[in-house]
Amino acid sequence: MFSFSTLSSQGQARAGIFSTPHGILETPVFAPVGTQATVKTLTPAQLDELGASLVLSNTYHLYLRPGDELVAEMGGLHNFMQWPHPILTDSGGFQVFSLAPTRKIDNDGVTFKSNIDGAIHRFTPEKSIQIQENLGADIIMAFDECSDPNDREYSKTAMERTHRWAERSLAAKTRSDQALFGIIQGGVNPALRTVSAEFISSLPFPGIAIGGLSVGETKHEMHAMLDLVTPLLPDNKPRYLMGVGTPEDLLNGIARGIDIFDCVLPTRLARHNAAFSSEGRLNLMNATYARDHNPIDEACDCYTCSNFTRAYLRHLIISREMLAGTLLSIHNLHALIKLVKEIRLSIINNTFESKIPAWLDKWQGNAKRKSTLGEIV
Repeated sequence: MFSFSTLSSQGQARAGIFSTPHGILETPVFAPVGTQATVKTLTPAQLDELGASLVLSNTYHLYLRPGDELVAEMGGLHNFMQWPHPILTDSGGFQVFSLAPTRKIDNDGVTFKSNIDGAIHRFTPEKSIQIQENLGADIIMAFDECSDPNDREYSKTAMERTHRWAERSLAAKTRSDQALFGIIQGGVNPALRTVSAEFISSLPFPGIAIGGLSVGETKHEMHAMLDLVTPLLPDNKPRYLMGVGTPEDLLNGIARGIDIFDCVLPTRLARHNAAFSSEGRLNLMNATYARDHNPIDEACDCYTCSNFTRAYLRHLIISREMLAGTLLSIHNLHALIKLVKEIRLSIINNTFESKIPAWLDKWQGNAKRKSTLGEIV
């Protein structure tokens, strides 16, 4: 039911096919994030038109509202949100990290307060798998603990706990139509990351995720961990870098052997009036765009850039019209989805490495953290 094969590779970069019950994923692939069973401001039809093939939804948030049992009663996430293509759900492990002030971790699981009403809840590996089975995504995640990457002592504790929870997640899984991925942790410590990559690779997961990156470490540290980890992973399983999604990050991740990405950034930026562009990240609320006849990016062929000016988009933003978020989300997601598809084609055509400098030069102004132009850093 699940299979992964590499069609072509150049260096560490690879173009592959991952088969799932709801369709084939052509990798590398970028997944828009639909935290609450919706990619904010967009309809499933609009996502389809953008060429999205995978969407991520959030286990923690859907457990709290509307509840995983209700989603199961409604026919699972695919039917509930009317998305016919593959879906990935995370395990809730990142919320364990991000909600640190309101949770308590022990070796069995995590007790936390709901961010909605303050009610007390308990997640264990078994509970996380049960919730994800109710949600019914094609790809599900083992329960893990993400730690502060710079705290080596605690990163070791969290990694060891993640390993035990990975084994328990595998034992708890009952559905054969869901691919359970294990998650590598270890902060930015090379020894820990090596141990974690080798341990998770030894377990019978059909795919492997790399967690605990892009959570406070430098870009150089993130890339160093990817340089270390991906050569240790099996070639016949997809590799998923969790929560990473600027254009530069996609280029750098693919060059290091990553197959799957997700990130809230493109739609979050859209809701904060910002857009990816070959000029660098634009803040369209700025008065300089009030009479600007140009599209967001003249090199872009998305619906937004084909039809609307920066002046109109700024008008929508200033007027607090909801259409602003939709049009900016369309553009930002189009930029990433199209870039990844172009990269995939370049891998197949054996031109990826020669195109890296131009792509990095084009997109280098769209991340908060700068990268060195013309090279993978």
